Amino acid sequence: MSFTIEKIHHVAYRCKDAKETVEWYQKNLNMDFVLAFAEDYVPSTKAYDPYMHVFLDAGNGNVLAFFELPNQPEMGADPNTPDWVQHLALKVKDEQALLSAKAQLEANGIEVVGVTNHGIFHSIYFFDPNGHRLELTYDDPTSEQKISLITEEMKVDMLQEWSRTKRAPTHTQFLHSEELAEVKQVTPVGE
Repeated sequence: MSFTIEKIHHVAYRCKDAKETVEWYQKNLNMDFVLAFAEDYVPSTKAYDPYMHVFLDAGNGNVLAFFELPNQPEMGADPNTPDWVQHLALKVKDEQALLSAKAQLEANGIEVVGVTNHGIFHSIYFFDPNGHRLELTYDDPTSEQKISLITEEMKVDMLQEWSRTKRAPTHTQFLHSEELAEVKQVTPVGE
């Protein structure tokens, strides 16, 4: 290859209301509003489609952006994809920061799922006012040790097995063993 990706420049989602979205992210996630621009025509396609494009600081040079598109049909979710699949994960410093964020979100009337133990990181989940699922997470203190157990051969093996069977390979079940112990005893796989 003649190039390599340096980093994600920004991630963009659609929003219902640009002002409401900016204010929500400022209030609930302490993100700074860093840039906005608007046009009547889309620069890449030249199509007439007025929009407002807003940018928020997600820390360390990461940018989260939104488009408000008032002339398009009302936004919706993919009805064939479960709500938990498509999400944006944002990292916080540690357990205390995660618990503080959870308390603040709940105090602001936002329903929060978790703390969920993923073995190598711990997360909470919630939705923004546009219906986008967000995850706040911190790395488990043992994450490097656990990740080192997942070899290159294991990753390739898992992917090949999944591709063949469309069933979860068991190679890394140790990561969620604590979180899923109870449900696996009560509900057999596939039910």
